Amino acid sequence: MTEIENAADPGMREHAVSAWFADNIPGVSGPVAFERIAGGRSNLTYRCRDERGTTWVLRRAPLGMGTSRSHDVLREADVLTRLAPTGVRVPAVLGRTDDARITGAPFYVMEFVDGIILRDPAAVEASVPVAERPAFARSLMTTLAELHSVDPRDVGWAALAERDDYFSRQLNRWSTNWAADRVRVLDDIGRAGDRLRERMPRQGAPGVVHGDYRIDNCVYGPDDSIRAVLDWELTTVGDPLADLGQLLTYWTEPGDDVRALENPPTLAPGFPTRDELVEMYVQASPDADVSNLQFAIAYNWWKVACIVENVYTRMARGAMGASDRTPESFAAQAERIAAQAWRFAREL
Repeated sequence: MTEIENAADPGMREHAVSAWFADNIPGVSGPVAFERIAGGRSNLTYRCRDERGTTWVLRRAPLGMGTSRSHDVLREADVLTRLAPTGVRVPAVLGRTDDARITGAPFYVMEFVDGIILRDPAAVEASVPVAERPAFARSLMTTLAELHSVDPRDVGWAALAERDDYFSRQLNRWSTNWAADRVRVLDDIGRAGDRLRERMPRQGAPGVVHGDYRIDNCVYGPDDSIRAVLDWELTTVGDPLADLGQLLTYWTEPGDDVRALENPPTLAPGFPTRDELVEMYVQASPDADVSNLQFAIAYNWWKVACIVENVYTRMARGAMGASDRTPESFAAQAERIAAQAWRFAREL
């Protein structure tokens, strides 16, 4: 249930990747066709279908960023492989390659999970009756609590679990990315980052942090439950409040002046409020400490500002390929979100 773009783009060399499928993915019949799935502005995602109609999903780094640490798809594949035995709802990884000669960047292939992806209000209105929207939200919070219940040591991340500097690491990472590759300077990003460092709380008990947990990164089934969580490229070990803060940052309520997404699905009526989401999360994870949630929210507004500004930078340099939006629209969006980050940071 996703919007499909024309696959004739520089990110997909169809003949070479089809040949790789034949050699590496069991059960492929004949040549494979590729269609780019719209939605994300980060790693490129393709629906892959052979002549029998069997479907898979391929993920590769954005154009011009095949070796970027922020877009390391093989690391993402490793995350999925580690989490698969835990019961966390992740697609199965079926193959991967680090040979960038095939299509310009390393890539991996995972199973296709059929279901509903709520990318915007129109998708909500077409797929989910108003009375069922609270159940979708509750599944979202229950699934997040399930992820945070995983002990990082059980999936091979014991060394990361011993660290207590998650927010410091993240602030350094995103600040470095923003400062090292930009076409302008947004003062609100700089001053908000400085304030976050000054007000940084002590990290909570370590957990697996998805890093981009939101309603449109999940595949829902007809029973209102989540079938799979997608987009694990930012996953690491740290403070689980970062995920809750991220979700609340993206969870727009009608009447909000600033939105982290331009047309978020939660503008459709019938969804719970942000406060109600927090209550659902605490019910599903009663040992969770949410006392530092305001910091996590401020941090996430700042992080989203860095991400959107990076998208604007790549678009301004022509490194994003075809898009339904102009670079100027991303520039304006980054300015609004950076100002929001500074407002939240000032209140800490």
